[in-house]
Amino acid sequence: VRYDAEAAIGAVTASATAAGAVAIGEDLGTVEPWLRDALAARGVLGTSVLWFERGWAGEPLAPQWWRRNCLATVSTHDMPPAAAFLTGQQVTERLALGLLARPEAEERAEAAKALDDWLRALVGEGLLPSRDPDPDAFTVALYGYLAKTPALMIGVSLAEAVGERRSQNMPGTTTEYPNWRLPLCGPGGEPVLLEDLPSIPLVRAVAGAVAGSA
Repeated sequence: VRYDAEAAIGAVTASATAAGAVAIGEDLGTVEPWLRDALAARGVLGTSVLWFERGWAGEPLAPQWWRRNCLATVSTHDMPPAAAFLTGQQVTERLALGLLARPEAEERAEAAKALDDWLRALVGEGLLPSRDPDPDAFTVALYGYLAKTPALMIGVSLAEAVGERRSQNMPGTTTEYPNWRLPLCGPGGEPVLLEDLPSIPLVRAVAGAVAGSA
């Protein structure tokens, strides 16, 4: 399927201008570099996800090198919450569903390497005192990392902000997993109501990190 890129981008930006809104492009994955340039030239923000932002040597991209014209997030709706990366639950969930494309040992080794890279970066930025944080401290530190970037906008996942460990959506599944049907819950599986959010310490800590006051 082919589209007239200029016409499509023009329609998006015109609609955003008319509505007084900001247009954000999900320029992730296999999109070609020219598309990012084309979106930026028309004032459409890109999407930068922390786990995918890497330097030339594969290291976590230092905050100062992130692009400015983007919505920066820790994860996406198709990824596990931050706490699951720290605990290894993101591998355990996929293993239980038969979604691993490699032996479990290889998956866990790669996940451990990625986690260690980010823990090292968080400590290096002064966001963690050591490389053995609890899940809440880890989540807050990741959002603190986003606040150090020049990104124009930061997106916060409510699932991460309340300490949820389960994925909201599991790509590659249909009936095997309750995609989009999990209620918002805390780390122990207890439901969280919207009116409860202001009183939850982790929510307040994440908000403080994003505001640069953590």
